Amino acid sequence: MNLRPDRRSFLTGLAAHSLVFSKVATAGAQRAPNGAGDRELLLGYFAKNARALLREPAGLLKYPSISPSLPKAAYSSELWDWDTLWTARGLFAIAKQTSDNSLRQAIVAHAQGSIANFFDHQSSEGRIPMLIKLNDADPLHCLSGSRPHKENQAKPVLAQLALLATEESGDAGWFSPFLEKLQRFYDSWTADNTSKVGLLVWGDDVAIGNDNDPTTFGRPFFSSANLLLNCLYYQDLKAAAEMARRLGKEDTASRFASSAKQLGEAVQRQCWDPRDKFFYTVDVQCQDRRAELIPNIKRGMDMSWSTMPIRIQTFTGFLPLWCELATKEQAEDLRQHFLNPATFGGKYGVRTLSRAESMYSLAASSNPSNWLGPVWIIANYFAWSGLQRYGFTHEAQTLAAVTTQLLAQDLRVNGSLNEYYDPDTGKALSHKGFMDWNLLVLEMQ
Repeated sequence: MNLRPDRRSFLTGLAAHSLVFSKVATAGAQRAPNGAGDRELLLGYFAKNARALLREPAGLLKYPSISPSLPKAAYSSELWDWDTLWTARGLFAIAKQTSDNSLRQAIVAHAQGSIANFFDHQSSEGRIPMLIKLNDADPLHCLSGSRPHKENQAKPVLAQLALLATEESGDAGWFSPFLEKLQRFYDSWTADNTSKVGLLVWGDDVAIGNDNDPTTFGRPFFSSANLLLNCLYYQDLKAAAEMARRLGKEDTASRFASSAKQLGEAVQRQCWDPRDKFFYTVDVQCQDRRAELIPNIKRGMDMSWSTMPIRIQTFTGFLPLWCELATKEQAEDLRQHFLNPATFGGKYGVRTLSRAESMYSLAASSNPSNWLGPVWIIANYFAWSGLQRYGFTHEAQTLAAVTTQLLAQDLRVNGSLNEYYDPDTGKALSHKGFMDWNLLVLEMQ
């Protein structure tokens, strides 16, 4: 069989990468004491510092809250939207693995307090700031401007945080005063950021989570139906439905569930690319303007598309695995992308941007932080979760192993953890003292 050189190279590289993954997994099994040593090292470090991330009321944060970083490190005095969810999730993993019920109860109180702080600064329109500082309730100006707000607001993660705290406490009643506020928050998203195809779009490109994602960063206002935003919202609507059910609000639960179903169908319909077998963020600016621009000429064939895929491959293409929106066939296609060393497959996990993209860069940066290729533990976590859910156990276990190795290596070399890493060498690239979603490695077993 004659293969073209480029295809032969691709298959050779893919096989080699799969072999490396197999060797890592086998070595991990043979060196169980060392692997266990890495996990114990990280758990000990996290347990020692867990309570330092639980912040007591101060300044404009009137309720207990959760910090993403160690005291005096970057972000330590700030309350961030999705960072709070992942930090809380990781903290609960510490409490579980150390059998520390007192810590678990404290995390519950601080997670609930974090939600109270966000709703405490909700605007009359239902909008919530994505960042609150001790002396500034809205430093990113999420609540300023007029409708439609081009300014972004908090990511849709509050119901997921509420459900997490509820599952850990066994009581949903504490959230009852916030359910209507949550609905108003969703209504504000609908009013300002719902596109004609049913997907949410970012207003501008400020603090979108994966800050310099080329599918949104630097693009026109209200143009980018970003996969991260839509998958987070899909998961949040499902969590909101569950919270409403636990509060005995069946009609509200049905409304949230219906919205989630519609959004999931829109992601599947608009974001899956059959050519590349990958999920893409899409541009929603497509509009037939012939009636306006050439009114005296017969229009001819109708415009049959309403979005255009932004064919830049970022780690967000794996998120439909995490939220279980991919079909089994799509999951297998995504597994192949995950394994490909020419694109996403790094020694230490998932490159946040395919190395085949012209924007690929491992440069250290502080603002916007760099999502153009470095490994972020949250990206590894999303991929690991999705691989697990679709039965790719070997790949998930190997990803867990290399993530554990990466963070243990950083802790031994630098004495703390960092925000993101070189995917090939494991070198720390930014923000010493960062904790946040690094804690999620404890789930990745």
